[in-house]
Amino acid sequence: MASKNTICLWYDGTALDAAHFYAETFPDSAVRTVLRAPGDYPSGHEGDVLTVEFTVMGIPCLGLNGGPAFRHSEAFSFQVITEDQAETDRLWRAIVDHGGQESACGWCKDRWGLSWQITPRALMAAIADPDRAAAKRAFEAMMEMTCIDIAAIEAARRG
Repeated sequence: MASKNTICLWYDGTALDAAHFYAETFPDSAVRTVLRAPGDYPSGHEGDVLTVEFTVMGIPCLGLNGGPAFRHSEAFSFQVITEDQAETDRLWRAIVDHGGQESACGWCKDRWGLSWQITPRALMAAIADPDRAAAKRAFEAMMEMTCIDIAAIEAARRG
């Protein structure tokens, strides 16, 4: 059964490439259905990819090849919770090393401009520490990072 709620992501002709990248990079992700134009149309040709149904970590998405009119912004991002430094580094490197760019505090953008928060579970626990001084130290350490360094977060938390 199809989901009643699907995230629609706008691309400039690269929805299929993006969907394949996400399926290869993130667990529980797959390219599902590719809808191609049945005939020529004002901005394209018969056979062009119109939409791609895919999942990213189980979340249903639709890649729409809508053209150059709109771009992704940081107002939307996927937050991916990671369990350890190896997973954090693997996902960060996959995005950044394949045409993406680093940002601050665990955020990065993929080559299509979509924002990702690669967030270790340990960071969330540190910032939620009931010891507010420990939480503040962890938060301040995070503010200086691009890719999150779990050991540095834990060291800051301990003081």
